[in-house]
Amino acid sequence: MNVENHFTCILLCGGMSKRMGQDKGSMLFHDKPMIISILETLDHEIDELIIALNSRERVDKYRSIVDRYFHREFSYKIIFVEDEFKNKGPLSGIMTGLKNTSSEYSLVIPCDSPYITKRYIKSIFKIKDKIKNDFDSLIPYHNNKTILNDGVDKPLNIKDKNFNLNFIEPLHGIYNRRLIDKIEKNIGDNKLDIKSIIRGTDTYLIDTKNFDKINFRNINCHNDLK
Repeated sequence: MNVENHFTCILLCGGMSKRMGQDKGSMLFHDKPMIISILETLDHEIDELIIALNSRERVDKYRSIVDRYFHREFSYKIIFVEDEFKNKGPLSGIMTGLKNTSSEYSLVIPCDSPYITKRYIKSIFKIKDKIKNDFDSLIPYHNNKTILNDGVDKPLNIKDKNFNLNFIEPLHGIYNRRLIDKIEKNIGDNKLDIKSIIRGTDTYLIDTKNFDKINFRNINCHNDLK
């Protein structure tokens, strides 16, 4: 398999959903489970989907949901995985997903982002392919009149440990498998902020101004559904 042209997505479904009060990926959104909206968008855009969940019970639940709503073959392979570390936030899901992917790079998406578009998925993988050097991550960044280059075709490579990362979208970015060891170490040290992984690594930032902001909209509570 040519991993350079193999597109993988890691779908994070292991959150605690404290503000929502119920499991978000399985809750109804436009009359179907929220996760199904994302799976439909991913169809014919990727080759492999890793669905990361935080318990065996949830794995069985989501497998049942997917089987119930789709009675045909997807354009991509689906792999269900259980978080290696429990209750450690999205870092655990990212690490577990990266360990189970057959690609060098994987796009990470949270299950509470049902508005993500095919155009966004196509664009971010296209940008990844245009970067000639190996890198650790490719992260959307809300420019806010910083030094960031204009245009999605000119991502900015940052290695400055003091760079302001308050405007990044780390759960809509692409990550390299070589980050596995660093993530595992940070989880062991209880450093669970994703910025602790991005900071100081070979990271590219891409300006979000050429993307519809709806791609980054999350459903965090019941009011968001209105």
